[in-house]
Amino acid sequence: MPLPVQLQAVVDEMDTLDDDWAAYINRKTGELISFPGGMEGCLEDDGGAHAVQDWQPEMAEDYRRVTGDQNFIALPGKFEIHEYAIMERFCLSLDSEPTRDRLLDAIRGRGAFRRFKDLVHGLGIHEDWYRYRNDALKKIAADFLDAEAISYVDDAGPAAPPAGAGRRSPRSRPPLRASPHANYRQHPMGAPARPG
Repeated sequence: MPLPVQLQAVVDEMDTLDDDWAAYINRKTGELISFPGGMEGCLEDDGGAHAVQDWQPEMAEDYRRVTGDQNFIALPGKFEIHEYAIMERFCLSLDSEPTRDRLLDAIRGRGAFRRFKDLVHGLGIHEDWYRYRNDALKKIAADFLDAEAISYVDDAGPAAPPAGAGRRSPRSRPPLRASPHANYRQHPMGAPARPG
């Protein structure tokens, strides 16, 4: 892929990343390459010939190209993306307090991602969520590309919410309120105080 790189192509690569997958971009050409995270183990055992299966030769070649060229850099991974924070910001962006509170309750504790996904589908706001998430990934990708001086274009432009989507303006902040999940009162001087 020649420069400038398509911002959505970078987002699409970032969207598929997990603990078992890695994605890279060539800062000179904009080429995007991804492969399973365990490729190095497959290729280093006895020259790797026995470990590379029929469907893997192209990935093995991609791995060799990425590791042999200092122009390839890793795309932001799950720690830079921080999906939980994106979910929380989405919840706080909603105008409906009952919906906002239900979603905030859903993202607490084990199974938060599954409960959140089920609830946004159940509430019929999944399209709003996916649009919000894609916009958040675009921001992360654009910030990364800017920091690495990699030129990009965003032909799609920012996704606009549908009329009546119930989202706050990006400039507004949610009102400060006590969290129903708080175990501590806030001390007037800012230090947490034990519940009284």
